[in-house]
Amino acid sequence: MNGKIGLEEHWAIPETLQDSAGFVPGTFWDELQDRLLDVNGRRLKLMDEHGIEKMILSLNAPAVQAIPVRARAIEVAQRANDALAKQCEEHPDRFRAFAALPLQDPEAAAAELRRCVTELGFVGALVNGFSQDESMGGGQEPLYYDLPRYRPFWAEVAELDVPFYLHPRNPLPADARIYADHPWLLGPTWAFAQETAVHALRLMASGLFDEHPSLKIILGHMGEGIPAMLWRIDNRNAWVDLPPTYPAKRKLAEYFTENFYLTTSGNFRTQTLIDAMLEVGADRIMFSTDWPFENIDHAANWFDSASISEGDRLKIGRTNALSLFGLDR
Repeated sequence: MNGKIGLEEHWAIPETLQDSAGFVPGTFWDELQDRLLDVNGRRLKLMDEHGIEKMILSLNAPAVQAIPVRARAIEVAQRANDALAKQCEEHPDRFRAFAALPLQDPEAAAAELRRCVTELGFVGALVNGFSQDESMGGGQEPLYYDLPRYRPFWAEVAELDVPFYLHPRNPLPADARIYADHPWLLGPTWAFAQETAVHALRLMASGLFDEHPSLKIILGHMGEGIPAMLWRIDNRNAWVDLPPTYPAKRKLAEYFTENFYLTTSGNFRTQTLIDAMLEVGADRIMFSTDWPFENIDHAANWFDSASISEGDRLKIGRTNALSLFGLDR
């Protein structure tokens, strides 16, 4: 399929490059860093070869979210966003951008999002999970965005009417004891999905979407495992007739199917795609590759031949993203 749009597609600036060094062993790092630092060279060539018309680019992980000094987090976010804007200017018909945000400081993050959207032409934000702030447990206490301190930030996201991509990061060491002596479980194998799924469920249960029903949240990797658990989340012990113990006014599945979108990033499995389609519908799923951590050819070749209807392939591969991000205007 030609004309595909990918929206979990990463790059790095020199200040954040080393954050990605631990995700591949040994000499593979030479290849990965070359991929991360490139935008208008090999990346563009691969897009042409595999029918990808546009990529929405975002900073690598955890980057800004793992900088506990607020002033430094704000500085790196602004520098990364300015650099990305310049990269996109070289091929504005091929690249758009997600803002990196210093959510250690909700007010600064809201201001930076507004700047990126209204001045730099960015189409939303991609944030790498929880943030660390030195004023909270010396930076070793994860800050999740369902906390009351983030309500003004979410009001700004709703006012700007742009999507917010909740991207994974590994848990902090104190929260990763279940993975002790099993480092292979960290990262994309398991910990990324578990961490991000819990964060997303916290947002759903917090009442955030009752307050701001227009918010649009994106999850990668076919929904971080939530679609397969969606029924059970709302229906465990259903014979016990008691009200929920969280603030949200509706079932969590309702928020998931009305406020969330999913991408195929890094999860190239037709059975998983079909399950996600059955749970949330083809109108809420979008193609992505997760380049440079996954291969563009692996993603594109799988998607182009996946056993789904051509109508759904067009929606997932292209038109859903055009509509969500206003790229067809």
